[in-house]
Amino acid sequence: MTDLGSPVAAIAQEMRAQFGIRPREAWRHAYGWSQQDVADRVYERSTELGQTISADGSIVGKWEKWPLSGGCSRRPTVAVLNTLADVFGCTIDALLDYEDRQALPNSDRAILTRLAPAEPHGADLVRLAADESMTWARWAESSNVGDLTLAQLMGQTRFLAAEYLKPDSNPVDLFSRARRLRIRIFSLLEGHQHPHQASDLYLAGGYVCGLLAWISSDLGHTAEAEAQGLTAWLCAELSRNNTLRSWVLSVRSKTAFWDGRWKDAIQHARRGALYTPSGTVAVLLACQEADAWSKLGATDAAVAALALADTARDSAEGGDDIGGLFACGPARQENYTAAVRLRLGQAAVALHAADHALDLISTQPVRAYGTLAQIHISRAAAYLAMSEPEGAHEALLPVLALPPDRRLATVTDRLMEVATALGQVRDASRAGAGLRAAIEEFRLNSAPRRLALSPGQTAG
Repeated sequence: MTDLGSPVAAIAQEMRAQFGIRPREAWRHAYGWSQQDVADRVYERSTELGQTISADGSIVGKWEKWPLSGGCSRRPTVAVLNTLADVFGCTIDALLDYEDRQALPNSDRAILTRLAPAEPHGADLVRLAADESMTWARWAESSNVGDLTLAQLMGQTRFLAAEYLKPDSNPVDLFSRARRLRIRIFSLLEGHQHPHQASDLYLAGGYVCGLLAWISSDLGHTAEAEAQGLTAWLCAELSRNNTLRSWVLSVRSKTAFWDGRWKDAIQHARRGALYTPSGTVAVLLACQEADAWSKLGATDAAVAALALADTARDSAEGGDDIGGLFACGPARQENYTAAVRLRLGQAAVALHAADHALDLISTQPVRAYGTLAQIHISRAAAYLAMSEPEGAHEALLPVLALPPDRRLATVTDRLMEVATALGQVRDASRAGAGLRAAIEEFRLNSAPRRLALSPGQTAG
């Protein structure tokens, strides 16, 4: 604010607004002084005035904290307040807030009333009011963020959302990068910017928190994912962006689903669709609703939600603002269809949907490895449901070959469902036994398990 030409009074006011500090401390920080700096200046100025006030940094700190109770604060006398006002170049009123005045003795308040400068009149009053308005205007037009910075933040958000899907990405590394981006966005929001710039910062912050929530869930931390989702929702509300609101509710639906809260997943998905968002999030929300209904065994509701996803695809308007993870292409939709049909006991239909999803994803420039793994798992589960364990083993080979850092909780959990289904297949043969062993090894050396281990431990 100093670089932008803001007066010290405006800086002190901003310090109080942003950090909730006492007025005397705010004025000190506005000048960039230490408590000892203030003590030295109080001593020098009071000596010049013929009433020496001896103080050190500790005493200044106690003056600043008053009227807090206990030994950590000390009431500044009228003489101290008068000298501080002289040192800071302000009025005594600027150093006192309501809490201070309440705590002052009546005698001190009476003295301060007599010391208060007379209210200006006539031309002086008009000029003072104009100066005050211009001071505020200079502060209001200043901003700690520009259009280029906002574009860069959104560009980095799009990059991370796309990078997360790539086969060579590392979820933990991407999480760390997204966290650093979120810290930067939130730090900017703690400063001062125009309302439309703040809205854009909340928009970027909401998507980044949504990404952190998604990755947290993929790493097996659903409680932390829910916390990120709640923060993302606050950002969405503050940005007043309906499409972000829908994406955040999609993220929260996903978190609830993998936490076993299927009714919550349905509620979030349905609520997200009410915002009539742009892009493809409505498709994903309908798919998520169908997924949760299938877990509850509600066949009619699940099938109706799948049909709703097709309708949303046909009526989708505009592109996805972020893309990558925050987009639902046809392959992703077919992956959900395969999983839902499997749970409804329609193995042949599920296998057809999974095969179609494979065809669709093969045409994409970036094959989302998580979605691809889910598709292969659906194919394997469909083969098992048709009592073909050999076909299931072959279908799972690409999944079992995933590097440990990309063996996400969402993939591992579905693989364990396959292992459970193996026990229900007659004549599973050696292929079935080998598959169970491979799935167990996959689980023991997965990303969530590695993340949970302390340094020096091994997954064994």
